[in-house]
Amino acid sequence: MFVIFALFAYVQLNDPDPVIWFLVYGLVSLLFLISMFKTVPEIVLYAVMAGLLIFSLFHVGYFFEWIISNDKSELFGKMVYEKPYIEGTREFLGLFIAIGALLYLRSASSKKDRN
Repeated sequence: MFVIFALFAYVQLNDPDPVIWFLVYGLVSLLFLISMFKTVPEIVLYAVMAGLLIFSLFHVGYFFEWIISNDKSELFGKMVYEKPYIEGTREFLGLFIAIGALLYLRSASSKKDRN
């Protein structure tokens, strides 16, 4: 997961707003890297997940706009400036992938602590 999110961070350097997204995915990657050597405190994981969830609220409108759109395949095509909901939906889904990964990390960490 460390490598996957490091790659996610790297490809964000080509994004119109690379700093934000590089930091988001880089932070998730860093947490997985740290977890290879020591347990990441749950409070840190919950704080980052809460931050990502709050950040996703700024994109939820785009997601709903995409849900009601006629052509769902646009999400996998080229960015169209007349349809900002495409990029907003991608960002929203990326945030939820990151949250899901951190939930997995929390679960894996708690199992490791029990053993």
